Amino acid sequence: MQLNDKFNHNTKIIGVIGHPIKHSFSPLMHNLAFEFANLDYIYLPFDVPLSSLKDAIKGMTALGIKGFNVTLPLKEKITEYLSDISEEASVIGAVNTVVNENGLLHGYNTDVYGITASLNEYREEITDLDVIVIGAGGAARSVIYALIRYFKVNRINIVNRTVQKAESLKDYFTAKMLYEKIKIYELVPPDLVSLFNKSKLIINTSNIGMFPDIDDSATTIEKSFTDNQIVFDIVYNPVKTKFLRIAERQGAKTINGLKMFVEQGARSYELWTGEKMMVEKIYKTLESYLEDQ
Repeated sequence: MQLNDKFNHNTKIIGVIGHPIKHSFSPLMHNLAFEFANLDYIYLPFDVPLSSLKDAIKGMTALGIKGFNVTLPLKEKITEYLSDISEEASVIGAVNTVVNENGLLHGYNTDVYGITASLNEYREEITDLDVIVIGAGGAARSVIYALIRYFKVNRINIVNRTVQKAESLKDYFTAKMLYEKIKIYELVPPDLVSLFNKSKLIINTSNIGMFPDIDDSATTIEKSFTDNQIVFDIVYNPVKTKFLRIAERQGAKTINGLKMFVEQGARSYELWTGEKMMVEKIYKTLESYLEDQ
């Protein structure tokens, strides 16, 4: 089939905006999903610096682009240009998915869906027990929101290199969600082994260990983990980070970031198309691609 036979005036355009954008795997994931489902859509990356956001939104709306993902550094700033935003996006203060309905732009945060879908099978195991969240950035906000809103954990311990940033996050959720069971610790692995051991669920929300820095890990101390834990790393490239490999060697159950990435993408896909993404097929295809790199 020739390219001009495949895409025409009926083709719906979806995109992702951010800066820089070249490392995003979203175009690969969604174009595969559209192809597998035989949908007349195309997903394109648009490099949009913060200074051009307002003009980019006007242009995308005028062109009738069906919807788009939003990544750094635009997730927080874009909210002021939207017609409305969902409850979770409002509380978190960030939007990662926009749907254009006849010029009205609706914002969502599908990272929350990706997190809950990744953790659902362990819901009973983590009820009333302590959780560690490593990191205090945007991803940590989505994780903490999901834990408070959908899981009955006992306490959330935020571990971060910068204590002040973690304290700000604690204050944020105390004010926004009236949740006070948060404690802060500085990321000094030798001092945290006992805390790690007492935590049923450990989630790395930082970019530690992300490609190309694959030899990095939030902790390299083997005894940080036990065989009674669930360890979740939101980094998806590599699929199995050093952090997860260390946890696995101690017998912990592990969840990789690719699952969250595909699940949040599936929710965005459904918002745009009204269809369910072929999640398992997409996951296996991306897993094979990332492992072959």
